[in-house]
Amino acid sequence: MIPWLQGDAPFPPVSKALKEPNGLLCAGGDLSPERIVDAYSHGIFPWFSDGDPILWWSPDPRMVLFPDELKVSRSLRKRVQHFETRFDTSFRTVMERCAEPRYEEGGTWIVPEMIDAYTELHRRGLAHSVESWQDGELVGGLYGMALGKVFFGESMFTRVPDASKVALFRLVERLKAEGFKVIDCQQATDHLASLGAREIPRRAFAQLVQDSIQYPPFGERWA
Repeated sequence: MIPWLQGDAPFPPVSKALKEPNGLLCAGGDLSPERIVDAYSHGIFPWFSDGDPILWWSPDPRMVLFPDELKVSRSLRKRVQHFETRFDTSFRTVMERCAEPRYEEGGTWIVPEMIDAYTELHRRGLAHSVESWQDGELVGGLYGMALGKVFFGESMFTRVPDASKVALFRLVERLKAEGFKVIDCQQATDHLASLGAREIPRRAFAQLVQDSIQYPPFGERWA
């Protein structure tokens, strides 16, 4: 059994999260900006399917990418110049593209209420998109949350080879210039590992977040 959040009840300690399924902490609550920011500040994120209650997660270990550890192939460096990169010009569209079904995965966890919630966070200057454009068309990108010196990556999409990788490359460039400490990738995938992401213990991640979010959030568009 997991706790059910009611009203403004606080999140349980992440140490209480289940081992199977890995990281499931609690259910319920809402997707208000205040609730989501509080969740990320404690290393927690929402992830649920359409029709299910809101589920909150904090897996152990945690997949992260340290900006200095991004692996960039020679071929990708050449591809960067094939795209125009924009920040925060089409946030909702990026989320909607990320929500489109993928053949290998079936459905999506980026349900309409999630899109509405993060679009509001974007309006408040806390959620951001990085976009790859070609010939005036949005062909790839990613989105996530920036709090203090942590970027919490959520999802990415691509319609042209390497478009999402170029968006990540440009994101890392920006984060390094701004002194960000880490990119949260949430859960391990082979794709993320190939780009330099690695797993660290949840306790280490929680401490890293606490040390890094003492900086005030940007609270402004990146465009």
